[in-house]
Amino acid sequence: MSKKVMVFVGTSKGGFIFESDKKRKKWQMSDIQFKGWNVMHVQLDPRDNRLHAATSHFVYGPTTHHSDDFGKTWTQAKVSPMLSRPSKSGRPASTVEEAFRSEGGESIQDKPEKMHKVWNIKPGRKEEPNVLYAGAQPASLFVSKDRGETWELNEALYDHPQRGEWNPGAGGLCLHTILLDPTNLNRMYIAVSAAGCYRTDDGGQTWKPHNKNVRADFMPNIFPEFGQCVHKMAMHPSTPNVIYQQNHCGEYRSDNAGEDWIDLGEGKLPTRFGFPIAVHPTDPRTIYVVLEESQEYHMSVDGQLAVWRSRDAGDSWQRLTNGLPERARVNVLREAMGTDSFEEAGIYFGTNTGQLFYTRDSGESWDLLADFLPPIQSVEAAVV
Repeated sequence: MSKKVMVFVGTSKGGFIFESDKKRKKWQMSDIQFKGWNVMHVQLDPRDNRLHAATSHFVYGPTTHHSDDFGKTWTQAKVSPMLSRPSKSGRPASTVEEAFRSEGGESIQDKPEKMHKVWNIKPGRKEEPNVLYAGAQPASLFVSKDRGETWELNEALYDHPQRGEWNPGAGGLCLHTILLDPTNLNRMYIAVSAAGCYRTDDGGQTWKPHNKNVRADFMPNIFPEFGQCVHKMAMHPSTPNVIYQQNHCGEYRSDNAGEDWIDLGEGKLPTRFGFPIAVHPTDPRTIYVVLEESQEYHMSVDGQLAVWRSRDAGDSWQRLTNGLPERARVNVLREAMGTDSFEEAGIYFGTNTGQLFYTRDSGESWDLLADFLPPIQSVEAAVV
């Protein structure tokens, strides 16, 4: 059976699905999904081809949906992430406030926290069927053990003793990255802006910060134990001890499961600031970032939209512009870059002005896949 490529795009006013054959030259676009809703992330679970969407609405609030027919129909989660913390009585929580109260009747930070968004949905490993993870704002991790039908809060992270010192970035206090070690079922990583990278080695019962040598230039101690503003992290499943991150203060790589980090940007890149980072699907040493002129001016460096690629794990970089507009004052958000799984990889990214770009040759040349979309918040690709 011939393969097809699907690209899932989340925007501030709905979601879109694009399909093509493996040549990736002609694309079909779906009708808008969740029209009028804020779609933060759309992710296909490769284990069962169930599609998951992180959505929110200014009236109905945040929740997740799932589809078993590639977006033709959707079902809302029975228990949304914001409603999964037990109440004092032991019954499932029935309100946002009740969901985030401790058993003593008061919240972790003396008042109930309101759930704002689900940022990211991550399918579990093949050894943990039916399990999914979700990161949310305010910074919290949720787990589903029934394919996204219901969600439970990871209380160990929510009750972390350092939580009171975490500070929100410009996008809020959000848990936006979840990385699962495919060789160790008890190990996973999360990233919070602005708290940094945290790792668990006991399946989520305890969490420790892993931010050694990562800068936080906005703090009195620029190398704190935690408090760094991670923008996005990425891992290739073939090298799970190697982790890459795009940070408020540079680009980094860890070769030892986050124990310490190596600066990849100093003197090599024109700016230290950007949001997305992606790893080539078949080459774990090839990575891609999109940079911004500065944290004050969220726009393309020198007015030229570009992707920077490294083929040696960040030791050197090449600026890729072939096919990208020369006059562009745009930015690319943290979730808005994804890859397919072909050897000559498709890399896809979307802009805050509604353009979706892609390459069929690992970045050598770029094409416009779609235009005039709402501001793009996330891009994921899958071969099915």
